[in-house]
Amino acid sequence: MIFEVWQALQVRGFMKLQNREKQSSEISKELKLRMLKTMLEIRYFEQKLKELFMAAHIRGSMHVSIGEEATAAGACLAVRKEDLMTSTHRGHGHCLAKGIGLKEMLAEILGRETGCCGGRGGSMHLMDKNCGVMGTTAIVGGAIPVATGLGTGIQQLGLDKIVLCFFGDGACNQGSFHESVNLASVWKLPVIYVCVNNGFGDTTPYRQTVNVEDLSVRGAAYGIPGVSVDGNDVIAVYKEVCKAAEFVRAGKGPYLIECKTYRWEGHQLGDPCVYRTKEEVEQWKQKCPIKHLKEQMIRQGELTEQEFEVMDKQAAADVEDAAEFGINSPEPDPATVGEYLW
Repeated sequence: MIFEVWQALQVRGFMKLQNREKQSSEISKELKLRMLKTMLEIRYFEQKLKELFMAAHIRGSMHVSIGEEATAAGACLAVRKEDLMTSTHRGHGHCLAKGIGLKEMLAEILGRETGCCGGRGGSMHLMDKNCGVMGTTAIVGGAIPVATGLGTGIQQLGLDKIVLCFFGDGACNQGSFHESVNLASVWKLPVIYVCVNNGFGDTTPYRQTVNVEDLSVRGAAYGIPGVSVDGNDVIAVYKEVCKAAEFVRAGKGPYLIECKTYRWEGHQLGDPCVYRTKEEVEQWKQKCPIKHLKEQMIRQGELTEQEFEVMDKQAAADVEDAAEFGINSPEPDPATVGEYLW
């Protein structure tokens, strides 16, 4: 009996792998390489921020998204450059995937004049209208009503754009989430609400704050589609956001997607992480989204180990160049402190 159960689980696991391989084969090699490149850049960028923070080059709080790269890459590559985006205090990866350059991002977080916000936004308040990034915010759930307002503007102006709104699982319990999604549903606004469920709201496991397994079921309360997806599978995220984008762009109203993932670091750098075990973290590290896509592409004959090493080294070098650019850039002139405020 034990052997039969084990065998059934093995078959189920094999079928799941086959389904993933079939889903992967529907995506072009070129797009998968772009996904891999994007995730590598995000990973090295966040690791560099950690290094710079520990060396006191960056002050204040620092929230990195190491381990969550697939959600950022999959979602942002599924929308157009002219589409808009809002995000959270943990939004570096989202901003990079949407198009802000490595150098402009790193310089901004270092508080330099060459940053995308002239050194005024820092780590948690990033913006670049040229690629549709309409702001990240330190306020939990704060970007949700902003995205909803952007959706209202798009609708009233008759623009062919949609909004991608990232927020964490903790924000799902905020009034800003419920009020915004309800309004977006009633007015059929072109917004894709993407809940990045990394398991914790600050230091509290999300299952201690909600009585549902999937946060996506909340979409039903507002009469909109709600779906949960493996947030560590970049192709699964991409395909779901593509489906949502088609739905939203057709004027059918908003869409709710929950991406289940995990942050390898604490809530912020310096967090002792006493609320979770080392074993739990290691288990999730085995589900590394970069490793997952790399191994999948090698199995399908679309990538070799040597080709991956070249990509990996290039991403690391590009981030090093960005760090050098940022560190050597000038700080903003104090005389310009009043600019951009009105």
